[in-house]
Amino acid sequence: MDITIHTTFLPHTDPEASLGFYRDLLGFELTMDVGKGDMRWLTFVSPSQPDVRLVLTPPAADPGITEDERRTIVELMAKGSYQSIILGTKDLDGTFARLQAGEAEVVSEPTEQPWGVRDCAFRDPAGNMVRIDEVQ
Repeated sequence: MDITIHTTFLPHTDPEASLGFYRDLLGFELTMDVGKGDMRWLTFVSPSQPDVRLVLTPPAADPGITEDERRTIVELMAKGSYQSIILGTKDLDGTFARLQAGEAEVVSEPTEQPWGVRDCAFRDPAGNMVRIDEVQ
């Protein structure tokens, strides 16, 4: 079996702030910008991995979600405990410096983790945890 990750989703609460974070600070390319207002979906790819998409969607865009459930999801997002993603870079210190200079919310500075990874962490504008691993 040959199976790969093709698309992953994260919620967003402010599309313009998400553009600033994912496109302008992290260097992802915006490939699709669909919808408007509260129902805007943004699709990004990494220039070095254009076949894997990161789609940012409004929280609880599913019509089967109740307003109470949507409110709970937004509250969990604000705490940074709803969704996360792990990215990789060969230049962890440079990436950290660029995000920090861009006033991204730092969760942890570059650190050697006990599980053998050197990483740092930020919250994106919606509160999603974005960990960045140093890769060889």
